[in-house]
Parts: sequence; C-alpha cells; structure tokens
Amino acid sequence: MQGSGICSRRITAPVAARGLLLAALAAGVCLRCEAKVFMTQEEALKLAFPAEAAMQRQTAYLTETQAAQIEMDSGTAPPTKVIVYYTAADAGGALTAAWFDTHIVRTLPETVMVVIGPDAAITRIDILSFDEPQEYLPRGIWMDQLKGRRLTADLSLRQGIRPMAGATLSARAIVEAARRTLALHKLLIPAPAPAAPPEGVPRP
Repeated sequence: MQGSGICSRRITAPVAARGLLLAALAAGVCLRCEAKVFMTQEEALKLAFPAEAAMQRQTAYLTETQAAQIEMDSGTAPPTKVIVYYTAADAGGALTAAWFDTHIVRTLPETVMVVIGPDAAITRIDILSFDEPQEYLPRGIWMDQLKGRRLTADLSLRQGIRPMAGATLSARAIVEAARRTLALHKLLIPAPAPAAPPEGVPRP
C-alpha cells in the first residue's frame, strides 16, 4: 500500500542473521561463553603463601632499559611496564614472590600466577582464567613439569618442556609467561647474600 510508511520488503536469511548478531552484541549477550575463571587473585594468593605469612603488595615501574633486559633474558617483552607482585619472607628473610601474567594465547587472554621461591625456582604455577575454548586448556599433569624450573635453556618447548598435542600455542604461552616471570624476579628481587661463615672459619 502506497503512503503507508510500512516497508514490506522480505528480509533474507543472511540479513536477518546479521541483524540478530548485531542486536545480541548491542544487548551485551555472550555469544561465545567459553571463558572460565578458575580462581580469583585473592584465592590464588592463599595458595601461594602460608596463612601466617606477612604478605606485602609491591609495585614496580619498569624503565625502558629494564623492559629490554627482561625481553633479552626471557625471549619476550613484558606485556606491561607496571608490575604488581606479592612477596612474603621466611624466618631467615628470604623472599618468595607471586607474580601474575595476563597474555594472549591464540586470540583470547589467559591469566596465570607464577610463584617463585628464594632459590629463584618456580614452586607453583596456576591458571586463574582462560578465555580460549576448553580443549586448548593445559592440564595439571603438563603444568607440573614447570615446577622447580629456573630461567635456563631447558625451560623451552624445544628443550626440557614437552609440547601438548593439539595445543601448541597454549603450551608456548605458559612457557613464555614462566620465563618472563623468572626474568622479572631476577631483576626486581636480588638473590639473598650468602650466609657468613662461623667465627674462626675462613671465607672461601
């Protein structure tokens, strides 16, 4: 009917589908609800340190030189120059530190916590959130091989770390995060001074 102001043109299937997609996005509807949060940062920190530990929150602001040093030591640049980490000292004053690294796996992010002990080795590593499809999620048995690792050539998929079948990018992202964290730890937390020998015993 002319002059009615009503458009009677039939909407084709592709146009209709595109319209539904845009409407869903505008409404904030999750069209790919694959993201999963396994634990909060607070929950992770309870795993990192004993309940009685006096944990302290630290913030470091990397210089360009420091960021370049981390990239040289680890093989990848730090994702940010503002580094927040948490430390707790043992009875002898040696520090354990918990670091959080958020990075892209394939096209979506994940966040991991890497805990490094006074001996500059990884004591635990946990995935806090993982936005990629769950079939690419690294399993616990694979993650366990990172414990006790230091920043050496063996901490690499080409050396001491076995890959994950069908999830090479996930494995690479975790290894790179571990290496970055170890490089940060080396830079920001100096190694403890060697203990003084007992009185009367000459130094080596």
